[in-house]
Amino acid sequence: MLKQLRDIPISVLDLAPVVEGGTAADSLHNSLDLARHAEAWGYNRYWLAEHHNMTGIASSATSVVIGHIAAGTSKIRVGSGGIMLSNHAPLVIAEQFGTLESLFPGRIDLGLGRAPGSDQAASRALRRGLGSDGSEFPEQLSELRAYFDPEGTEARPQGVRAVPGEGLNVPIWLLGSSGFSAKLAGQLGLPFAFASHFAPEYLLPALDLYRSSFKPSATLDKPYVMVGLGITAADTVAQARWLATSQQQQFLNIIRGRTGKLQPPVDSMDGLWSAQEQAILLDKSHYSIAGDKSAMKERLQQMNEETQADEWIIASQIYDHNARLRSYEIVAEAINC
Repeated sequence: MLKQLRDIPISVLDLAPVVEGGTAADSLHNSLDLARHAEAWGYNRYWLAEHHNMTGIASSATSVVIGHIAAGTSKIRVGSGGIMLSNHAPLVIAEQFGTLESLFPGRIDLGLGRAPGSDQAASRALRRGLGSDGSEFPEQLSELRAYFDPEGTEARPQGVRAVPGEGLNVPIWLLGSSGFSAKLAGQLGLPFAFASHFAPEYLLPALDLYRSSFKPSATLDKPYVMVGLGITAADTVAQARWLATSQQQQFLNIIRGRTGKLQPPVDSMDGLWSAQEQAILLDKSHYSIAGDKSAMKERLQQMNEETQADEWIIASQIYDHNARLRSYEIVAEAINC
């Protein structure tokens, strides 16, 4: 049976944007402020993403920022969306998230991605000879899960234990933008989150693959899907579309192979993108929404029917912090009204 919008939990995906004219310190201060507001508005989770060598993202030390957010809030779940496991030894992640769970019991999520979340130079600097290109993800995942499981001795090096970590219940999610993690999450009976805000063309096939591959586990008895959405909400449609040009400029830089700080909105993207780039960006925006409360409700209802998502996680790349707060507030109002 299709859920009503008000019955679907909503969460925050914070890319901790560093805006033009701002600093990483400003970004981290704003993240905590947003998390406190999101908690008051009834959001379920607050996730942060691991990216490296990007001047416009302040959450590279993701576990540290998760601790910062969890310490400044009281009940909202806090986690990673995600930790890029190919960059790390599984033992280190087990210890970090075991520590977070020990400090903030019952509030920590561990979302895992397979991609590096960085360019090739940063990947080499991070891995220092680990030799992983993402192909070892299933084995790394098995080792990581074994550190939390007191009985999981076969999948981890003999005599090595994660302290803190062992015996703690840290929910593990698989994140993806293609079919690989969807199928693996289904086979392992783990919850799955899909990044439709930048890979919309794969969303429905990945959800079908996850659900058809799903095997009940000690974690879940049925599939659980969280769908990522790019949302820019404002009190008027015109204002929302204007604010959304910051995200469009960011995507434009990505397809050009550039990085940089989040730019202020512009009155028109004409002259900034070519016709081909505009077509690419519009195609990538199929599951992104820019509009007022009414538009939010209408489009979310459509997406609810298309995806039958169990939860939404919302990324809002908005230059002005107060406008970003208002965007998340409007989404909560649209869902609950």
